[in-house]
Amino acid sequence: MAFEGLADRLQSTMQKIRGKGKVNEADVKEMMREVRLALLEADVNFKVVKEFVKKVSERAVGQEVLKSLTPGQQVIKVVKEELTNLMGGEESKIAVANRPPTVIMMVGLQGAGKTTTTGKLANLLRKKYNRNPLLVAGDIYRPAAIKQLETLGKQLNMPVFSLGDQVSPVEIAKQAIEKAKEDHHDYVLIDTAGRLHVDEELMGELKDIKELTNPNEIFLVVDAMTGQDAVNVAQSFNEQLGLTGVVLTKLDGDTRGGAALSIRSVTNTPIKFVGLGEKLDALEAFHPERMASRILGMGDVLTLIEKAQANVDEEKAKELEQKMRTASFTLDDFLEQLGQVRNMGPLEDLLKMMPGANKIKGLNNLQIDEKQISHVEAIIQSMTKEEKTNPEIITAGRRKRIAKGSGTSVPEVNRLLKQFEDMKKMMKQMTGMQQKAKKKGKKRGGFNLPFNPFQ
Repeated sequence: MAFEGLADRLQSTMQKIRGKGKVNEADVKEMMREVRLALLEADVNFKVVKEFVKKVSERAVGQEVLKSLTPGQQVIKVVKEELTNLMGGEESKIAVANRPPTVIMMVGLQGAGKTTTTGKLANLLRKKYNRNPLLVAGDIYRPAAIKQLETLGKQLNMPVFSLGDQVSPVEIAKQAIEKAKEDHHDYVLIDTAGRLHVDEELMGELKDIKELTNPNEIFLVVDAMTGQDAVNVAQSFNEQLGLTGVVLTKLDGDTRGGAALSIRSVTNTPIKFVGLGEKLDALEAFHPERMASRILGMGDVLTLIEKAQANVDEEKAKELEQKMRTASFTLDDFLEQLGQVRNMGPLEDLLKMMPGANKIKGLNNLQIDEKQISHVEAIIQSMTKEEKTNPEIITAGRRKRIAKGSGTSVPEVNRLLKQFEDMKKMMKQMTGMQQKAKKKGKKRGGFNLPFNPFQ
């Protein structure tokens, strides 16, 4: 994630003050020096850093903090609140038209991922909000831009409006909105032309499209990898067009994240969405408070829950819980669960959303090998239905057959079966413990699976 370097520095600084029984102004001053360095190293705009440190310092040395029972924790609370405010305070939602369609202009420089982001946003609108968007190919200058959007449309099974590269983008936008009204599309996403740098010709065309279509939103797509340049680009577009939002791409890349912390303050334009990967579902609404929590190592449980709700079948989850209670959980069930978890995204990213994950040594460098997960899937898929339901019947000969059929080795098959057996024993013990607790009138939580097939 983009903020890993910043997160490490800030978490280390916060840890020093967290457990302090008393905090004085000298402690706060020392902490602020570390925070200032961490933000500057993350490529945050120096004016933004100065203002942020000033606000935190003023609040942190206030009497309600220094005289509280847990001053260290109060200072951390102040840092989190100001970090959240720095990034916009709360989620900024799309402004919806009173009468459909809602028109969104997608603008930005070449190479920022504008066309792909247009497809991702359309996908998000349909999947999460049950909308019916129309994609509009308005970039007639870049070779293959129209073809790229049409390909994305086919992948998403979504309509793309195009008049080729010989019609003006203004006329394309005009006819696209008429088409959207005819076909009852509630969103129109216009992929406009980009340039290698901001120029008068580009801005003139974008202003003409804006004047004609009167868009509800103008989203600037910027590459988070470009650091402070992203802030400068945002300023230029904002001055000319009056942006309503920013979409940051490549926030999962090897970048310091300073753009995300600077853009809101410098341009007063909210970050609406962030791109966290190359897949067409790798676009998320930007939540300042959740991002602040992740940066400070407090986890991001709400995003984790949303991912689970979007990818895990609730009825099957209840059925699985019942099977676990009765110890009738099979390898087929495990295979199904593994598939649902994989749909939620890279496992190492999910782990980092857990509260306290920052305390796990080496988690930042953790890379779960997808091949290992594929091996587990292949091993289970190479078993017969009877073997998956009753693994105890798998003899040495069967293990050889399963290893050969899955392209793995007998030790890998043995390890999977042993871990699965250990897990079933553990579930049995936990069920017994829970039943005893109920008899005593105590309430216990759910099950924690100790099964790790990736070791």
